[in-house]
Amino acid sequence: MPKINGLRPFAFVLAVPDLERNAAYFRDALGFRVEWADASGWRLLCRGDVRIMLGDCPDALSAAATGDHSYFGYMDVDDADAFYEEFVEKGALILDPPTDKPHGMREFTVATPDGHRLVFGQALARK
Repeated sequence: MPKINGLRPFAFVLAVPDLERNAAYFRDALGFRVEWADASGWRLLCRGDVRIMLGDCPDALSAAATGDHSYFGYMDVDDADAFYEEFVEKGALILDPPTDKPHGMREFTVATPDGHRLVFGQALARK
């Protein structure tokens, strides 16, 4: 298979029932910068190379109701404990504290107000 160049940092796209509440959570609790503040029905949030696009979908099934399908991303970070401490200080919805996993990662999980779940992980070799 030929190598394809040009792949860029990715963006997650989430349907949320309350656009402003969720954008504020990503900004205030998870440290994202809000872009597209005036876009109709959309907010783009950025932190480093990670982008999260929130779409205003007031009638969508809540993420919490989807069970395991509410996981939407895995963030590879250099210092999981530092991110955890930052998020705790900012009032993020922490589902579990940093834990060393058998697959060689130190991970913790946060939730959004609607129940989307996001895992932050650090390779134990970098610890």
